[in-house]
Amino acid sequence: MPSTILVTGGAGFIGSNLIRYILDERDEYVINLDGLTYAGNLESLADVQDNPRYEFLHADICEPAKYADAIARADSVLHLAAESHVDRSIHDPSAFLNTNIIGTQLLLDAWRKKPDPGRFVYVSTDEVYGDLPLEPKSLMFTEDTPLTPNSPYAVSKTGGDMLARAYHHTYGLNTGITRCSNNFGPYQFPEKVIPLFVNNLIEGKQVPLYGDGSNVRDWLHVLDHAEAICRVLDGGKPGEAYNIGGNNERSNLELTKMLIELCGRDESSIKRVTDRLGHDRRYAIDASKIKADLGWEPTRSAWPAALEETVRWYHDNRAWCDHVRSGEYRRFHEQNYGSPT
Repeated sequence: MPSTILVTGGAGFIGSNLIRYILDERDEYVINLDGLTYAGNLESLADVQDNPRYEFLHADICEPAKYADAIARADSVLHLAAESHVDRSIHDPSAFLNTNIIGTQLLLDAWRKKPDPGRFVYVSTDEVYGDLPLEPKSLMFTEDTPLTPNSPYAVSKTGGDMLARAYHHTYGLNTGITRCSNNFGPYQFPEKVIPLFVNNLIEGKQVPLYGDGSNVRDWLHVLDHAEAICRVLDGGKPGEAYNIGGNNERSNLELTKMLIELCGRDESSIKRVTDRLGHDRRYAIDASKIKADLGWEPTRSAWPAALEETVRWYHDNRAWCDHVRSGEYRRFHEQNYGSPT
């Protein structure tokens, strides 16, 4: 019998791609635990819903009684369930603190009470490090960089990140932590910059560019991320963190111009908007540790090819995009699983 992986937040962007990666590239049975809040979308997993190695469990990580059986059956956990949009966290931090910190604590407690708990990987973010100056380019986040989060979202992820570390050092739980850079690829919720901009450009609308567009991010293809998470699951050292990056730093203005070109528009499509509160200037990942320890490095993230492929996916999957933006996917969830937990 194959072992069983419990993936929390598996109906989200990264989670759905991770589940598909596991089913395509590995042998495990997957339990997808998701509360189906606004960013959870089971249409993103329509192609695997009948796979005999996959099942879906509708439950909130803040309600352990609802997933006790899944915990009992699982051999390992990949914990992705989280509130994840910075702008939403600025508007209302409370949901982020509840899900990302308290929910993680409840999940960790449920896991450590098993007779012989296996590996537990907490999927974090590079935003826990705060930000970097635009220069020098040689300055990058390493796993030893102090955690200095700057947004309510980043604070909440830092809390979960530190809980995973503490549960190893306090209780001996076999935890691991991954800290990734910005993800891109198919099935991303369209409030995020790449699908938002692509959808707007397809429809002839302007794209809202924050500030002067000089903020820099490192872009990582979601399937590279999925592969790296699985490397940390298999071979990461207990209690340690691993940075995961795409070696693909770009300014927001550079990204915007590339998307405009790929969508056949011109720079009149850019609408300058007031900068986000506390907008971090630069994230840059040094992923040398995971390469040295686990032999992983990105193979799918290089632009322009990977970005062109992503833009093409949103062009070719208008029904999926339209269902998300119209809320149609929510009606499907309510008909089949009830209101969000």
